[in-house]
Amino acid sequence: MSLIKSISGIRGTIGGRTGDNLTPPDVVKFTAAYGTWLMQASEKKKSKHNFKVVVGRDGRISGEMVKSLVSSTLCSLGIDVIDLDFSTTPTVEMAVTILKADGGIILTASHNPKEWNALKLLNNKGEFISGEDGRMILEIAEKEAFNFADVDKLGNIEANNDMLAAHIDEILLNKMVDKKAITEANFRIVVDAVNSTGALAVPAILKALGVEDIIVINEDVTGHFAHNPEPLPEHLTELSRAVVSKKAHLGIAVDPDVDRLCFVCEDGSMFGEEYTLVAVADYVLSKKPGNTVSNMSSTKALKDITLKHKGEYFSSAVGEVNVVNRMKEVNAVIGGEGNGGIILPELHYGRDALIGIALFLSHLAKSKKTTKQLRNTYPDYFISKNKITLEQNIDVKSVFDKIKKKYKSQPVNTEDGLKIEFDNDWVHLRTSNTEPIIRIYAESNFETTADNIAMRLIRDIQESII
Repeated sequence: MSLIKSISGIRGTIGGRTGDNLTPPDVVKFTAAYGTWLMQASEKKKSKHNFKVVVGRDGRISGEMVKSLVSSTLCSLGIDVIDLDFSTTPTVEMAVTILKADGGIILTASHNPKEWNALKLLNNKGEFISGEDGRMILEIAEKEAFNFADVDKLGNIEANNDMLAAHIDEILLNKMVDKKAITEANFRIVVDAVNSTGALAVPAILKALGVEDIIVINEDVTGHFAHNPEPLPEHLTELSRAVVSKKAHLGIAVDPDVDRLCFVCEDGSMFGEEYTLVAVADYVLSKKPGNTVSNMSSTKALKDITLKHKGEYFSSAVGEVNVVNRMKEVNAVIGGEGNGGIILPELHYGRDALIGIALFLSHLAKSKKTTKQLRNTYPDYFISKNKITLEQNIDVKSVFDKIKKKYKSQPVNTEDGLKIEFDNDWVHLRTSNTEPIIRIYAESNFETTADNIAMRLIRDIQESII
């Protein structure tokens, strides 16, 4: 079973049986539920004007098919569609507010392989819907409580190809983005676009920032990803080799929908996806002191950097909507996730690799350091990232209860799964929001220690399942 119905959207594999996978009837049902919720929840119900929803997609093979189903379903409810076609998640988020739309749907399964796709649902602020709203949509879908429009009231589809440029224009207006310094640095940059819309968006932002020497690999937007699309070190060996062979200053990797970002140093080594947010936060806090937020699975290096700049660090449950909610609560000036997700509130409340690139290159250019030298200015922590695939009918709560009992003498946080502290080290166990797995993240000053902690907890989980 590869259909995951969550409060933030629906994700699944293409093909198979209805209700088990992301089939056309499932796409229609959940789109109709979202559109119905949108009209019920809005004060615009009695307006003479139709509701408007922005729809964009990444480069997946199934993208055109899913987009057609989504757009037609929205039109059948009497909702107008603004079709961005190939786009990025942050661009769709910004388009909702720029175009004064009532919501948005992003068709992307993010870092998942090519057989996956998803409907990510946005509110009228261009932000992911709340848990409460998500539950209402799932309830509408379950009851199939839809009311489709009469023939004279069907919605229309309008193509819009201007939003990436509008997104980039907003980035260039940000006072922390130093185009002059970036241009003068004369960077040579290799980009791994993983055969998705990063091939369109990343070169566009680099050119707008004054970077002229750009080499793009995996640039054909086919959805046939050249490697596993999650931007982890083991998947970026081609980029690493290209950075060295082309004598580039750095490499840039994004995921298929361009909301995650990581860098490769000039010697081919990894800057570290955990350190994308750390470096960008260091730069932002030097210009605008304040608080920061990251999720519980992210490196404690962000806390170190925040304290250095006299700010206060806060953690949240994993998930972009949880990070955003905590950022609003504590008025954070920068936040995000250790998977390379940058959230800059003064631009918008969403992970955005494009603003991340602009801020990182500003930082790098003004530092007068190489990418490797910049990385060496930050503390060295190691996170071991692992996962266990769940079989059906596994009682995860029971598993976690057993582990909690075993480590009852250690500080344990149950806000999001289980986070167990061991002096200066920690391990975080949680079920994924996007895949049928348990994630096991452990951090220590030493790589072998982090790996050993993770392996110990994996054995604990396996023993608890038996």
